Amino acid sequence: MSTYTPAIEDLIAKLAKLPGIGKKTAARLAFHILQSSQEDAQALVRSILRVKERIGLCRTCFNIAEGEVCAICRNSQRDHSSLCVVEEPSDLMAIEATGIFKGLYHVLHGAIAPLDGVGPQGLKIAELLERLKQGGVTEVILATNPTIEGDATSLYLAKVVKPLGIMVTRIAQGIPAGGDIEYVDIKTMSRSLEGRREV
Repeated sequence: MSTYTPAIEDLIAKLAKLPGIGKKTAARLAFHILQSSQEDAQALVRSILRVKERIGLCRTCFNIAEGEVCAICRNSQRDHSSLCVVEEPSDLMAIEATGIFKGLYHVLHGAIAPLDGVGPQGLKIAELLERLKQGGVTEVILATNPTIEGDATSLYLAKVVKPLGIMVTRIAQGIPAGGDIEYVDIKTMSRSLEGRREV
């Protein structure tokens, strides 16, 4: 039998659904929210609702955006000849944090994972190819995670992009095998981008 009230138990259950949040951390967060002011709790709720109402996907690169096109795609100072392909928006943010890459991005929203039923058609690959066929891109940098799924996705992308006459490179493997790009430190990410090689 739970020692928490039904309302707190419900909040803990909802918080525990967040990635990386276990039941103990969820309980700590729930009690922090309980002890905070009414104004702070309402501000948190408003922020969550604002994100759900205003944030969508960029129609060009599929990064998160507040509006139809993200700030990166709108930036005319970016190098439009270089396109970095990542699995998730969080990977894009990790690369941006290095300050090294000045091109554009394309977010796949996952990786090819046949065991999970995710094939190329379940990702934003058709949209990537359509974008490349419009011209202007001379290099595609594959920055998928160094996992079995990420490697399979990179191999597939190299196979379908190379016939378009575009150079395909892969970030160097300074990132540990099996790791996620979003958790890599800035120096390692910088070296990986600088040491990319043609696929």
